[in-house]
Amino acid sequence: MNHFERKDGQLWADGVPLAQIAAEFGTPTYVYSRATIERHYRVMDEALHGLEHLVCYAVKACSNLAILQILANLGSGFDIVSAGELRRVLLAGGDAKKIVFSGVAKRDDEIALALQAGILCFNVESAGELGRIERVAQQLGLRAPISLRVNPDVDPHTHKYIATGLKSSKFGVAFAEAESLYQRAAQSPHLQIVGVDCHIGSQILEVAPFVEAIEKMLGLCDRLKAAGIALQHLDLGGGLGIAYRDERPAAPIELGQKIVSMARAHGLHIVTEPGRVIVGNAAVMLTRVVGTKQNGDKEFVLVDAGMNDLIRPALYQAWHTIELASDPRGRERHQVDVVGPVCESGDFLAQDRELVVVGEGDLLAVSGAGAYGFAMASNYNSRPRAAEVLVDGARTTLIRARETLEDLWRGEHLLDADQLQNR
Repeated sequence: MNHFERKDGQLWADGVPLAQIAAEFGTPTYVYSRATIERHYRVMDEALHGLEHLVCYAVKACSNLAILQILANLGSGFDIVSAGELRRVLLAGGDAKKIVFSGVAKRDDEIALALQAGILCFNVESAGELGRIERVAQQLGLRAPISLRVNPDVDPHTHKYIATGLKSSKFGVAFAEAESLYQRAAQSPHLQIVGVDCHIGSQILEVAPFVEAIEKMLGLCDRLKAAGIALQHLDLGGGLGIAYRDERPAAPIELGQKIVSMARAHGLHIVTEPGRVIVGNAAVMLTRVVGTKQNGDKEFVLVDAGMNDLIRPALYQAWHTIELASDPRGRERHQVDVVGPVCESGDFLAQDRELVVVGEGDLLAVSGAGAYGFAMASNYNSRPRAAEVLVDGARTTLIRARETLEDLWRGEHLLDADQLQNR
C-alpha cells in the first residue's frame, strides 16, 4: 500500500498533486511519501512481534539523509556497505550501535572508521576480511564485533544479478567453511563473535526460500552453541519483494510469523535488513514528455528522464508502471517505447508498453522508484542528477536540490598552459 492515488483524475502524493510538485521543482524529480515510508517500516517491525529484534534498513536502497533521518527517528537500525553510508547514517542521527556493516571488499580505512564509531557488528564475507578486521582492531587497540555472513546456497528465484545466497555468488562464506572460521575467530583477542548472518537475495516473492535459509542457519547456530561459541543474534538479511506490476509478494507478516515460530526457541536476538520493501513503493519519478516520434511501425515517447536517472529497466529489464499524472480519461491508448535523452539504445523506461496518447509537455509518473532509483543514478552524458522531494501530508520539502551544470565538474582540474604545449 502507498499514498499515491488519483483524485478527480489527477495523480496525487499524499495531500499534494504531482503536477504542482513538477511545476515547483521541475523534472526529472523523485517524489517520496513520508507516510508510506513510516507505514512500511512499522509493518516490518510489527511482523516480528514476540521476538527481540532489530530492523536494520538497507541504506543502499535509498540513502537520502532525510529518508535516513525519518527511519532513525522511528528507532530503525541500518545495514551499510561503505564508509559513505556510515557517515550518512551518523549525520542523519542514526545510532552506531544499531549499524551492521556488510559488503565483500571493505577497506582498512572503512573498517577503522566503523570500529571507532562503535557499530553493532561487521558482517564478515571472507577469511581474508576476517584477518583484515582483526589486524585493524589490533592496531587501534579495539575488539571488533563480528558476524560471519554465511552463504546457505539457497535459490531465491529472482533475477540473477540480485541472487546473493547461491554458492556461485561473490557474497558470503561457504556454508561448509563457517564453523572452522568461527573457531578461528574465537581464538582471537581482537575479535568478538556476536552473531551469524545470511542474505539470499532481493525481490523475493515467496516465503519458502527464506524458510529454507532459516532452517540451515538455525542448525548452524545450534552446532556453534554446542561447540561453545556463544551468539547474541541471528541476522536473516532482507530481500522481501514488492509489487511493480502484477507480482503477488508475500506479506511481511507471513515472513515474520515464520521467523517467530522457527526462531523463538533458540533465544537469539533477530536482525533483519529490509530495503526495497520499505522504500520501493514509497516514491515515484516525475518526467516530462519532450516529444514523440515514429520510426517505421515503432512509436516513441521522448521524455526528459533517462537511464542515468533510473537504470533499473536497462540493467534488470525491470518493469515500472508509467502513468499520466493528469486525468487520462478520454484518451486513446497505444503501444509505445518510453525513451530518454541518453545516447544509448538501452536508454528506455519502458518498451512495447500500452500507454495513453501523450504529447509534448505532458507529465508522467514512474512508480516503484523509491528503491535503487536515485541511489543508482549517475551523471552519464554529463547530465545533472534529479531533484528529490519529500511529501508529508500537504507539505513538500526539497530534500536534495537538482544538480547544476557546474556541479558536474566540481573537483575536476584543467591542465596548466605549459602542460598543453606540444611535446
